[in-house]
Amino acid sequence: MEHQTQKADDAPAPPACEVYFDGDCPLCRAEIGLYQRQGAQARFTDVSTGAGAPPEISQDAALKRFHVRRADGVLVSGAAAFAELWKATPGWRWLGHVAALPPFVWIGEGLYRAFLVIRPGLQRLARRRANS
Repeated sequence: MEHQTQKADDAPAPPACEVYFDGDCPLCRAEIGLYQRQGAQARFTDVSTGAGAPPEISQDAALKRFHVRRADGVLVSGAAAFAELWKATPGWRWLGHVAALPPFVWIGEGLYRAFLVIRPGLQRLARRRANS
């Protein structure tokens, strides 16, 4: 009987990052679903369940902003977090590298903060549409 060993090339790639998202948010679920379908090399953690928030921040903070833990262990949020997730997503990597550079990351952060102001209204609208 021949003994087969798994080659290192056959092993699944470790996640490039860990994504913390609000699973109660219909917008967040839809977006995370998109990245999963695109084959993002990431671990996705729903922090809405009361568990899974990064230890350095509260669950409330994890729910208010998008957070990603990079492969080197650094936790980033907002536009920088999106750049990390994009770097881990096939077809989006180029955008992630560009979005991580100044001034794009600063512009992205400004846009993300503006989105956070309108996010509750968009969530309500999405929930209404889903329930109708």
